[in-house]
Amino acid sequence: MGYGFQVTVDSSSPHTLAKWWAAALGWRVEPSNEDFIRGLVAAGHAREEDTEIFEGVLVWKAGAAISDPEVPARPRVLFQLVPEGKTVKNRLHFDIRAGEDREALAGRLAEAGATVLHRGRQGPNEWITMTDPEGNEFCVA
Repeated sequence: MGYGFQVTVDSSSPHTLAKWWAAALGWRVEPSNEDFIRGLVAAGHAREEDTEIFEGVLVWKAGAAISDPEVPARPRVLFQLVPEGKTVKNRLHFDIRAGEDREALAGRLAEAGATVLHRGRQGPNEWITMTDPEGNEFCVA
């Protein structure tokens, strides 16, 4: 029997970063269940300060997740709130496989707030190393 998993990314602004990555990958931010959140707060199982309003919607302050709406079995990505900022290079990063659209996608992501760090090549493989708006490295290959 195998196990499912998700990838978790530390973030200073999880809802903003989840929205950015969902747009970058063509995925969706998983919707918030405002009634469920209000019910937990009303029952004393959560506190008001555990929540916030993001773009007019009540959400958990601690994080936001994205998933591929067309491939539900694909692992989801959770962006979780952490108090400290990023200080060193990622030990794990995303590779977006864009193929022939690599330059176009990198340009679109740069316009949306990513930064190009460098371009690499090894044999027939080429990639563009970038950072997302919070400085997390990823590659467009």
